[in-house]
Amino acid sequence: MSDVSSNPSTTRPWSLTTERIIIAGVLAAITIILGVIPNLGFIPLPNAIGNATIEHIPTIVGGVIAGPIVGLISGLIFGVLSFFRATVPFFKDPSVAILPRIFIGLTAWATFAALVRINRDLAAAAAGFVGAATNTILVVAALIIRGYFPAQVIISIVLVQSIIEAIIAAILTVILVRIFYILESRLVHAPDTKPRDQLPY
Repeated sequence: MSDVSSNPSTTRPWSLTTERIIIAGVLAAITIILGVIPNLGFIPLPNAIGNATIEHIPTIVGGVIAGPIVGLISGLIFGVLSFFRATVPFFKDPSVAILPRIFIGLTAWATFAALVRINRDLAAAAAGFVGAATNTILVVAALIIRGYFPAQVIISIVLVQSIIEAIIAAILTVILVRIFYILESRLVHAPDTKPRDQLPY
């Protein structure tokens, strides 16, 4: 069992703290790096979609470790980057490239918050899977609604790819969330080696 009070994303989740602003900035930088380095965040594929992606991982992690606001901000940055880096015409449509990505961090956070009382790793894995699935489902839905592809064509194209992306997201989210909590516990809970009145802070 995990103590929900020890999870930053579930404590006053809709407030924007200094820590969350810093986390949002770091994740934004990572998202941009993944997006601008060729073949890193967007991996070219010889299909109609054009790319597989791990670009959504910072957005998922943002929602999990810092709450829904950071998840929404990270998703917006991911979407805007996807829009400007688009190599296929339909990702030049904001309703396909940007709007669906805003919800990735939100669903990842909601999943993590719902399951973290049971087990933190399980919650992180589920959040990673759900966040990646949110990306795929909402992008595919937008492509269908906007008339770029018929449902039977696009679903068959992305089905296997989307399952693989979701599994990878689940694994990476567990690893990255573990690293975050290890680092946080060392920074926040490191024992004082001097009396309080002799500490420089």
